[in-house]
Amino acid sequence: MHLHDVWFVLIAVLWTGYFFLEGFDFGIGVLTKLLARDRAERRVLINTIGPVWDGNEVWLLSAGGATFAAFPEWYATLFSGFYLPLLLILVCLIVRGVAFEYRAKRSEENWQRNWEHAIFWTSLLPAVLWGVAFGNIVRGVKIDAHKEYVGSVLDLLNPYAILGGLVTLSLFTFHGAVFASLKTVGDIRERARRMATVLGLVTAVLAVGFLSWTQAGKGDGGSLIALIVAVVALVAALGANRIAREGWAFAFSGVTIVAVVAMLFLTLFPNVMPSSLNESWNLTVTNASSSPYTLKIMTWCAGIATPIVLLYQGWTYWVFRKRIGTQHIAEAH
Repeated sequence: MHLHDVWFVLIAVLWTGYFFLEGFDFGIGVLTKLLARDRAERRVLINTIGPVWDGNEVWLLSAGGATFAAFPEWYATLFSGFYLPLLLILVCLIVRGVAFEYRAKRSEENWQRNWEHAIFWTSLLPAVLWGVAFGNIVRGVKIDAHKEYVGSVLDLLNPYAILGGLVTLSLFTFHGAVFASLKTVGDIRERARRMATVLGLVTAVLAVGFLSWTQAGKGDGGSLIALIVAVVALVAALGANRIAREGWAFAFSGVTIVAVVAMLFLTLFPNVMPSSLNESWNLTVTNASSSPYTLKIMTWCAGIATPIVLLYQGWTYWVFRKRIGTQHIAEAH
């Protein structure tokens, strides 16, 4: 295996980690409107991710930075062609972070309600847009012989990509509902588990359609295995959720996300961004990569830094592992 193949795998792992962790973040943000009944319950949901949401976004920064360094042609074409949707995602992430920090700075109801609206919309939109973006990457976009995107924003809004966006939205919200049931106590925990059942069924319908479409179009044996794992894990998550085994349900919903992302990258390889105009214009792990020397230096740096990041983030989740409820919110008393 060449270093450019190794870095394709590493970038896939980084995106998998991001969607696994930020997935329930986005889901919790959406559930602040769908699940929470009052201000105290919204605070409970926000507090479940309060200590970890910003750490989860490190995976996105790492994935973007690794793509820039390891596959500059991929990075350039992706960020120029998908400029508007990626800019919208960036704005959402900025506003979302500000909303988390500013919501509690003042006690006025209107102030807090407006920031809660911001949390909801800036969680929902990226959850959809990431699915649309990766749907287009797998499907292929209009790339010319000069490795430049020559399509328009409207070309990105095709049925396959839109279905991908609905899958990521439903899957992340399901993941978030399972996480909410794992991290809360009392009535909100029970309602989160019931909502997870509904969301899981919706996700199953959408995901089976999207993954089957992907497999039929560009799949092989490896992607078929990932598809089967995703379906089995989703069913297992629903079963564990039904018998109130929240830990297992969260683990299986996470495996579902891992399998879905793995299937997309397995379908993509050895391309990193296919051209829908001419297959000879595809960006591949070979023609889009940096020099072997650059990849070698990156590999040494990643080998040293990655274990430290994983240990620190794991320690953070361990410290903030306990459940919370409205009784822990001062305003609820």
